[in-house]
Amino acid sequence: MSRTALLAGATGLVGGCLLDELLRNPAWGRVVALVRRELRRKHARLLQRFADYEQLDDLSDVLAADDVFCCLGTTMRKAGSRDAFYKVDFTYVHELARAALAHGATQFLLVSALGANPRSRIFYSRVKGQVEDAVSRLPYRAVHIFRPSLILGERAERRTGERIGMAVARVVSPLLIGSLRRYRPIPAADVARAMVRAALAGTQGIEIWEYDQLAGPVDPSQRHARALSGREGSP
Repeated sequence: MSRTALLAGATGLVGGCLLDELLRNPAWGRVVALVRRELRRKHARLLQRFADYEQLDDLSDVLAADDVFCCLGTTMRKAGSRDAFYKVDFTYVHELARAALAHGATQFLLVSALGANPRSRIFYSRVKGQVEDAVSRLPYRAVHIFRPSLILGERAERRTGERIGMAVARVVSPLLIGSLRRYRPIPAADVARAMVRAALAGTQGIEIWEYDQLAGPVDPSQRHARALSGREGSP
């Protein structure tokens, strides 16, 4: 049976790659992209809807999706304040998850970040951990949380510091072995493909995806699936 995908954050690095993956995959008969500006991408199965995440009731006609892919996120520099960052990375994500569930969505797939922990002393990691917890408490059949380290790819906006970090990370990456493998940088396209694999896997419960799971297909027994109560210590 044809499925409907709801994608938030399609203009971002991972979101753009994910949109391509969803439109290439015949499993989804319709892909609804919630956007703030019109995408150049055109496709017979793509429906674009301008979204105000503070007025989600206005989107009730497109929230009835099977799979919700959330790639929403900002940076402290772009947000301008902690309150503005929290609004995007927690409030908008959580409200989208609640609204889509109320309209029949069965699984939620969230791009988070390595080190996410609601008890972290680092504000960014703490907010990411808090939204993971909040989404995971909702009665979805499945919640998949993706925790990449540095994401590689060409962004629409130039971030000088991030470009330098990417260059350094590529050199250092082969040295990150054993328990340090989780800190390896990963291309945005790999994260997007992992999200599609997760959506089609048919698993239930909460599943955490880090580097080894994101980098390519793995045996299901090796997946990093666990309840969020068993988090590692704060970074």
